[in-house]
Amino acid sequence: MGIKADPTHKMRIQVLRQMPPEKRLLAAFELTELAQRLFIQGLRKRFPGLSGGEFKRILLKRLAKCHNRNY
Repeated sequence: MGIKADPTHKMRIQVLRQMPPEKRLLAAFELTELAQRLFIQGLRKRFPGLSGGEFKRILLKRLAKCHNRNY
């Protein structure tokens, strides 16, 4: 299902438009942080036995493929 096919899409957009800019920015930062944590958790689950250094190498390699990274 695409974003616009989601029945709650219009409602979420309306709620975001009613928020003050500072609150929208804070929500964006919180979503970014959540996405980063989920990405790292997914990698940890996929590679559970790696040492810290090896995990970091894989993490950085994967992040290098991302267009909008903050690492």
